[in-house]
Amino acid sequence: MAEIELRHIDKHFGPVHVIRDVNLTVKDREFVVFLGPSGCGKTTTLRAIAGLEEIDSGDILLDGKPIQNLSAADRDIAFVFQNYALYPHFTVYENLAFPLRAVGTSKDEVDRTVRSVGKSLGIGHMLNARPSSLSGGDMQRVAIGRALVRRPKALLLDEPIGSLDAKLRETMRVELKRLHFENGSTSIYVTHDQVEAMSLADRIVVMNEGVLQQVGTPTEVYLYPANLFVAQFIGSPIMNISATRISEADGTARIALDSASFELPRELLGMLQQKKAGTDLSLGVRPEGVLLSHDSKAGYQPAEAHIIQPFGSFDIVDLKLGEKTLRARTASGFVTKAGTQVWARIDPSQAHFFDTKSGASLDIRLARDEERSRDVPTPITRQNVEL
Repeated sequence: MAEIELRHIDKHFGPVHVIRDVNLTVKDREFVVFLGPSGCGKTTTLRAIAGLEEIDSGDILLDGKPIQNLSAADRDIAFVFQNYALYPHFTVYENLAFPLRAVGTSKDEVDRTVRSVGKSLGIGHMLNARPSSLSGGDMQRVAIGRALVRRPKALLLDEPIGSLDAKLRETMRVELKRLHFENGSTSIYVTHDQVEAMSLADRIVVMNEGVLQQVGTPTEVYLYPANLFVAQFIGSPIMNISATRISEADGTARIALDSASFELPRELLGMLQQKKAGTDLSLGVRPEGVLLSHDSKAGYQPAEAHIIQPFGSFDIVDLKLGEKTLRARTASGFVTKAGTQVWARIDPSQAHFFDTKSGASLDIRLARDEERSRDVPTPITRQNVEL
């Protein structure tokens, strides 16, 4: 397979700067997902790698060799489109065979490869069918199979399952992961769906307005967002973000959220002072970092359950603290109805701090007591209810 390297890539569409000085290396056999909102430049970057878009400046390297001046046909890169792009008058067999026949592959080799790929994709029994008789998921399998038959150096996928229903998308995510392991291909996948990104990627490339915001494993971008954009784009529901003030009283730090304030370890205040954090400070905490109790406890503030969203195995509860709303993740049925009074506090080990003006993370995290001696990253906490 291949390593793909992007060096200082820039692309304009008229006055619109679509890709801004992008630098990235995709390792051999790695599955990288480009994630971002519509119009962020992720698909344009993918098409530039494939040779379907010309870049204004920079270098695109495949196995260390520049390919930005090669035609798409000469790059040995396969591309899977969102809209399938199948030949309607061809059977599934003929659609799969077409790329091989176009380069003069022998009849026996074509037959062997098509049947092998068809079997691996679970479409071997429909090789004589035409696309019009297939479901959306089966058509997408054919489109992926047509890309795989040539054994390309790299496989590029542009939101290939975006138009499928939720259940089929889940099935196809598993299939795509399996195919990646079996074929060992270098793969780049574009999506705006963070669930797809988190479940598929070895590394996620978060983009916004043509700029790489953060590159890291799914765990890294979730636990350690580089800025406010990443913090609020990754995670469902999104991270609670609020402008805040930090003060010191009686040897402890207090963080103010509107009329409510929470006690935090004095250690956090020292960290903020070392970073010379100013008054423009934002606190971020994911819903699992908001701890709830039915009873009043030290460090907990009274709150009113406002909206409850059941998700089966857990609930998302919107809490009213004065004029502020804080979203918490709880065990299913922990809060039974809106209007219930509960008590809430913020888990200090899951508090993030950002510079409000620049949006950059201050890289301040307080490890849990049991983790400080081990010096390991703070894990994602799925259970946030204290009974």
